[in-house]
Amino acid sequence: MSALPVRRGFNPADPVFRAHEGGKLTVQASAPLRDAADLSLLYTPGVAQVCLAIASDPSLADRYTTRQNTVAVVSDGTAVLGLGAIGPLAALPVMEGKAVLFKHFADVDAVPVCMQTGTVEQIVEAVARIAPTYGGINLEDISAPRCFEIERRLKELLDIPVFHDDQHGTAIVALAALRNAALVVEKRLNDLTVVVSGAGAAGVAVAKILLTAGIGEVIVVDSTGVIEGSRAGLAPHKREIAQITNPRRVTGGIGAALRGADVLIGVSGGTIAERDLLAMAPRAIIFALANPDPEVHPSVAARFAEVVATGRSDFPNQINNVLAFPGIFRGALDSGARSITESMKLAAAEAIASLVEAPTASHIVPSVFDRRVAPAVAMAVAARVGVAGQARALGEAQDPGRSA
Repeated sequence: MSALPVRRGFNPADPVFRAHEGGKLTVQASAPLRDAADLSLLYTPGVAQVCLAIASDPSLADRYTTRQNTVAVVSDGTAVLGLGAIGPLAALPVMEGKAVLFKHFADVDAVPVCMQTGTVEQIVEAVARIAPTYGGINLEDISAPRCFEIERRLKELLDIPVFHDDQHGTAIVALAALRNAALVVEKRLNDLTVVVSGAGAAGVAVAKILLTAGIGEVIVVDSTGVIEGSRAGLAPHKREIAQITNPRRVTGGIGAALRGADVLIGVSGGTIAERDLLAMAPRAIIFALANPDPEVHPSVAARFAEVVATGRSDFPNQINNVLAFPGIFRGALDSGARSITESMKLAAAEAIASLVEAPTASHIVPSVFDRRVAPAVAMAVAARVGVAGQARALGEAQDPGRSA
């Protein structure tokens, strides 16, 4: 038998590859198949009665199929982690991992759906066509600015939750962390000046949720400099950001934006010089979230800020999306939500922050392994569904939903 070809970074003896061998998911039946009687109930002829009932009343699918507890994790592999456009096959291990997290933390069954990339229209049509199988759609690792339009179009087309985790998961956890960091440095949210470094999917969503939460001032910086209305050639999503941020009309680069700023949130993957950090306000906060290489190394950031957070697990205060998305979908699925609203996102952030009873500089968010997180987020999200009155009608006799 010939040896496997040698590829960059490929070592089948490496524990990482061993953990992934054969994939990370399996399908397991929830009903026993022991004999002909079971077969006649689970498949033909018994299944025909269920099919006809659903054809007559589609809401019954939420009770008599797996749909109500199943989420599609959809990606075209164009913006995977920090790896870039590596394609759908190479993205599959990430989507499998996401499905593992859904199941482990919130008992949500998630199915990776990795598709060839295409136009916005083609991706929207493809997802819309498979949507009847699922109770929710989690968009993942789709490049900006296409991801904004894809999410917007799908939310308009579908009556199930559509959630782009790279945007909103990051934003929700960042807001939760900032709530507690502000307590540590004894500053009020509405007095903060926050600089967001990066205007991709995460940066745009972080800026928007901070403004919705009442942050005093938000300035967004991209690779060219501060985003403001007089800049020529802004992409549509950046023009929108220019209209709602930077009220003082700061111009220039990251250094100009950070002058007197209370908070830096890095979601760009670039590098920020120490000389620019020197100009930040006293008792500053730095969230350097690029992973694995943050915009400012935590040991450096600690010289300029009282509270430091990263996207890494080997430093305190990891800003990890897993604190948000499992509980958000658990709450949305159990409550029959048609969509995930801004109110639900704010409620999720508040729930995450509230689990840290006495925040300190090294403890502003709960551990990703804190089993209270997903139930607390699910409960907060479900409560907002009731307020919004936007739940789907479930089967008339359906149980009120599982606990998270």
